[in-house]
Amino acid sequence: MNEKELYKELGVLTKDKSRWEESIPYVASLLDHASEKIRAKALWLLGEMGLEYPQGVEDAVPTIADFFDSDSPLLRERAVNALGRIGRGDYRLIEPYWLDMFRFAKDAEPQVRLSFIWASENISTNTPDIYEEHMEIYAELLSDEVDKVRMEAPEIFRVLGKRRPQFVRPYIETLQKMAETDPNRVVRIHSAGAIKAAGMA
Repeated sequence: MNEKELYKELGVLTKDKSRWEESIPYVASLLDHASEKIRAKALWLLGEMGLEYPQGVEDAVPTIADFFDSDSPLLRERAVNALGRIGRGDYRLIEPYWLDMFRFAKDAEPQVRLSFIWASENISTNTPDIYEEHMEIYAELLSDEVDKVRMEAPEIFRVLGKRRPQFVRPYIETLQKMAETDPNRVVRIHSAGAIKAAGMA
């Protein structure tokens, strides 16, 4: 099967959730595929499968984490996102790699920084307490040089604001200023949403 056919097959599998659990070993085997496009698709799909069947992807987690050191921004992005989804399903499976994920807050590629925020939102949905000592890292991302990162950064404050508003309170003034004066409309909306979620509106 060539790359195009295999990618199409994975697209069909993505939509057929009834086959996910039984297909996990096959998709995990594609992490060694020669094609970056296929490896990236496999990483993404394993993340989605891992949210539904976290124990099923447990054996693949170390291999996924190996992509943290990839020279490919796409593969780093997909690996971080995958562990975020798996970690939402069962934090214990990704706990050995959780602290290492924070390096991606300063990744040279904005899409990787964005995926780090997404992953953090996923994990903190069910395991919020582990973020208490790390809020300053997200505060720095509020002033990222790239708009699409700044648009997402307030969302981690929204997710945590619903669950642990005390984590967000020290940043309300910053979020309020962004909600009122940021030149980007989405940043303003997301900042206001974070304030509201923390009960500070």
